[in-house]
Formats: sequence, C-alpha cells, structure tokens
Amino acid sequence: MQPPSETGSPASRREGIVEQIRAETGIDEPMIARLVDAFYDRARADPLLGPVFAERIADWGPHLEQMRLFWSSVALMSGVYHGRPMPKHLPLPVDARHFDRWLELFEATAAEVCPPVAAAHFTERARRIAESLELGIAGAGGVLLRKGERYLRPTQAWSPPGT
Repeated sequence: MQPPSETGSPASRREGIVEQIRAETGIDEPMIARLVDAFYDRARADPLLGPVFAERIADWGPHLEQMRLFWSSVALMSGVYHGRPMPKHLPLPVDARHFDRWLELFEATAAEVCPPVAAAHFTERARRIAESLELGIAGAGGVLLRKGERYLRPTQAWSPPGT
C-alpha cells in the first residue's frame, strides 16, 4: 500500500493515515472498545492495579469512553483524543511494578481480543506509553532515570502509632 499523499489538507492526510493503519492492522473502533473494556475489567480486578483505580474512578462510563478515544488516537492516529495523560498520572502512587503489571495485563488482553498484527501494534504503543509515564512520574518525584533504569518508589516501613 502506498503511503498517504503528502499533498492535501491535514484532515485528508490524517484520514489517509488512519485508513492505511486500519488496512494494515484490522484495527477499528469496535476492536478498540473490546480491548479497552476487557483490559479495564482485568485491571479493576487486579490486586495491584485495582486499588489505584478504585480510589480515583467512581463512574467508569466516562473513563472508558476517554480510554477508547485515547487508544483510537494512539493506535489509529485518529486525533480524537484531546486530553493530557501525563498530569493525570503524576500524582498516582505507582512505579515500575505497576507499569510491568499494566503491560502484562494489556498484552495478554490484546493477544486474546485482537488478531496478532493488531495485538502487536497495540502492544508496541503500550510499551512506549508505559515507559514515558514511568519516566515522567520518576522525574516529577525528583528521580532522573538513565536509559534502562526503572523507577521504584521507596518502601515505607510500618511502625505502630506513637512510636
């Protein structure tokens, strides 16, 4: 398939890119919705990730819709998501362990819900997102990571009240 033309309006160029990705991967909005819904069902039930979500999301309908738009923009380059994910993730009490588990669940879900080419497309992007968010959260916490380093929050030893 030929790459989208370099001429034409930005909207028509974007449409061409979206159509090319759809043709190459089979990804469409119904597949994105199935992936997002199945993944968040798993994440909400997960002992590590579930509590992080439970403390912050009461109404899942709007969150899932935003995630469908996000993944449409990420996977198809559709441009339908206009949020800013980094500021929303900076205050979360997460580190490399959470991102590893997120990726584990996401990759397993993508492999089950999507054809192999689409699953690989989603997974490659999910890995970039996880790395970017982990780097951002570490940096916001004053930790500069070198290439290949991971961010682990210090564990706080519990001590009885009044000690």
